[in-house]
Formats: sequence, structure tokens, C-alpha cells
Amino acid sequence: MTTLLIATRNSHKVEEIRSILGGDYCYLTLNEYPDAPEVEEDRDTFAGNAAKKAEELAAWLSDRADKPEGRLLVLADDSGLEVDVLNGAPGVFSARYAALETGDAGNSPDSENNARLLRELKDAAADRRTARFRCVIAVVEVGEFESGAETFDGACEGRIQSGPTGDAGFGYDPLFVPEGFEQSFAELGEETKNRLSHRARALEKLKPWLDAS
Repeated sequence: MTTLLIATRNSHKVEEIRSILGGDYCYLTLNEYPDAPEVEEDRDTFAGNAAKKAEELAAWLSDRADKPEGRLLVLADDSGLEVDVLNGAPGVFSARYAALETGDAGNSPDSENNARLLRELKDAAADRRTARFRCVIAVVEVGEFESGAETFDGACEGRIQSGPTGDAGFGYDPLFVPEGFEQSFAELGEETKNRLSHRARALEKLKPWLDAS
């Protein structure tokens, strides 16, 4: 059986991935490898960050005696929010958007990122607040990392509303209204959000590649 190592410690993300890719794989996470290296996400695109994580983790795993038998693939992703009137910002800086302004280290609280985004958009009319969540998933086979990662892109189009609504979700969910809806991601519920999500759409592109490879 092919093993997929998902480059995360987030069990919710793994369940979302499993629900789309199915039960034909053995799923592992970084929880099984607590000494895995932290990969610095310093590339200027989602694809660059995702590929870097997958490639570095695949290289690290290739020398380990405790890696699973058989075919082993590393899946890594990077995602964030792109707002058109802000020339694609916050983009790869989505998790630390407020910190870029204050100079603080690390990621920013969601409330501070949302507050900065609303300040940046305060003069933007409703029809200029188009945006999307984007996710890129990178896949590398352990032992084959020299050839680089395959990448799969997914996006969920929508708009940024004038203030937060809903108390579910995380990140920019209270501000983001997907196309075809009047409610924010924080109001729509997990099942609907997962069906529409940028990660789900990237996974739907990945699935036929996995089935064929």
C-alpha cells in the first residue's frame, strides 16, 4: 500500500484530505515524526513554499531506517488569501499579515490580521473587494526528491465583506463570502466550507494523478 505522509500536525486537515482521496492509502502525519525539521517558508509563492516543504521532508525521510515499507509520498501544502485590489496581498503572508506592519515575529492573531485587512480595504467599493482563497499541494516521492515536486492548485473565489460575521472557522473566514453565497465561511458550516474549499479543489486535481501513478 502507498503511504502518504501529510506535512502537518493538524488532524482536521488530515481528515479532510482522507475524505477526498479515499481509503486506499495509509495516512501518516508529522505527529509520527516529532523530530522532523521545521521548514522555513521563505518562497514568494504558495507553490514554492509547498514544494520546498515536500522536497526537504522527503530528503530527510530518505535516510531514516524507520520510514514505512513500500511507496512513500510526502504531501505538503501552502495556502492563503489573495485580494485583487491589494495586488494579491496578503498572499503568502496571510498568517502574519499584521506582523508585517508591526514588525513582530511569527504569525499574528486572526483578529489582528482581519483588522489590518479591513483597514487596507476601507476605501474599496464592494465591487472591488473580489478575492480568493488559494491552496497549492506539492507531492514528492521519497527516494525521488531530486526530480522535484508535482504541484496541484485550487482556488475558491469570493469577496471580502465590510465586517466579520459568524463565529466558526478561523483565519479570514469571517470576512470571506464565497461566490454564490451571502454568508461568510464562518457562517456556512464545516461541511459546506470543505466542499467549496481551495484545499478540496486542489485535492480533486491531485486524486487522478495519484490513481494513475
